[in-house]
Amino acid sequence: MPKDDKTSPANSAGSPFNRTAQHDAKRAAILSQAAKLFNGRGSRSTTLLDIAEGLGLTKTSLYYYVKTKEELIYQCYLAALDSIMEGLDRIEAAHGSGLARVQAMVRSHFIEWREAQEGKRDHRAALLEIASLKDQHREHVEQRYIAMFLRLRQYIRDGIAEGSIRDVDSTAATLSLVGSMQWSFNWMRTVDMAKFDQIVRDAIDLVTHGIAAQPFHFSEFDFSGSMTGSGGSFDRAEQNRLKQEAFFKTGTWFFNKQGFVGTSLDEIAETLDVTKGAFYYHIKNKEDLLYSCYTRSLDISRRIHDAADSLATGMDKVEFTLRRTFHVQNSDEGPLIRYNSITALPVPRRKDILALTDASRDRFGQFMRDGINDSSVRPINVEVAQELISGAMNASMDLPLWRKVEDVNAASIDYYQVFFSGLAAQPPHSPEGIA
Repeated sequence: MPKDDKTSPANSAGSPFNRTAQHDAKRAAILSQAAKLFNGRGSRSTTLLDIAEGLGLTKTSLYYYVKTKEELIYQCYLAALDSIMEGLDRIEAAHGSGLARVQAMVRSHFIEWREAQEGKRDHRAALLEIASLKDQHREHVEQRYIAMFLRLRQYIRDGIAEGSIRDVDSTAATLSLVGSMQWSFNWMRTVDMAKFDQIVRDAIDLVTHGIAAQPFHFSEFDFSGSMTGSGGSFDRAEQNRLKQEAFFKTGTWFFNKQGFVGTSLDEIAETLDVTKGAFYYHIKNKEDLLYSCYTRSLDISRRIHDAADSLATGMDKVEFTLRRTFHVQNSDEGPLIRYNSITALPVPRRKDILALTDASRDRFGQFMRDGINDSSVRPINVEVAQELISGAMNASMDLPLWRKVEDVNAASIDYYQVFFSGLAAQPPHSPEGIA
């Protein structure tokens, strides 16, 4: 038999002599290990040697598959998007209605995460640092990401057309859902796995039916007041505070847009039209700036929660918090920091920020508990709801990238509709708004 006969048993996929299969398997193992470490430590704190040692490889062996960490991140993101698209293929083959496909997407997202933790499938990289990739890599990943987004959006549009999904803004709803799913890489690591199946059911229930206990109508809130601190004083301390506020706002914009690695302090100083000396008088280094951007955003969240506390019902407090935060994100007061950059902080500082974030999220969760007690919020799993909604909040500043935001108030309603009323269309004779 000729040596290059492709029908030879030696060339079968399971043969230990099939070099192509071995190469593909090792490459998949490298990408899985890298994704696991990137998700847990962040790419900045993960070296190629860490990845090689985790697989029992030499660094030289790893270089055969990937030359730089940038290349590895790029390949991890493409592998993650390929995995998502393959999952959507299976969903479309198994489910017909738009609502059923969205529900299946949520279910498969969590199940695939669990299977990766159990070693039953490869780890999938959280798509946190697309902005930090170099031009060609970033453009390629963004094209794949857009294709995935449009595919999910079509599920919602199909559901609206066929009557399984209520009439929602499909672009805003898709971004909200994608943001919820992407945030799960962070919070799912801390859950009790004995509760996993119930968490999945609760997540699907929330997306399907929302949190409102009654037919929901959005409120008319006054968002004219500032959430970024007082101004107007001309004493030196206040002037320094205003300068720092400008540094933190501009730094946040750059971190959100370009990632930690792609952000330059010199570029920030140039954007603000200040000398490097004046800038570095206030900002020691990029890590300090990122940390300050997080503390600024958390302080604004605290002020929003304080304002919401005075409202009548739990549902009022939830609605005010979400829509006021959206207004800050999409106004001159913003932006707030995206948590895509959290892994760029060293572990001690990251723990500090995450502890403050957990406290902020728990306070938001208490608003939902208040609503359950006063019957404005239906009985839901508050822990799951606050995590899913936090993920959506994190992604809310991206809405202008996908559609025009001419009226911020109307856009905030479009964006959070899925969490207030759910996606499920109403029975023909039910009052509008009942899920």
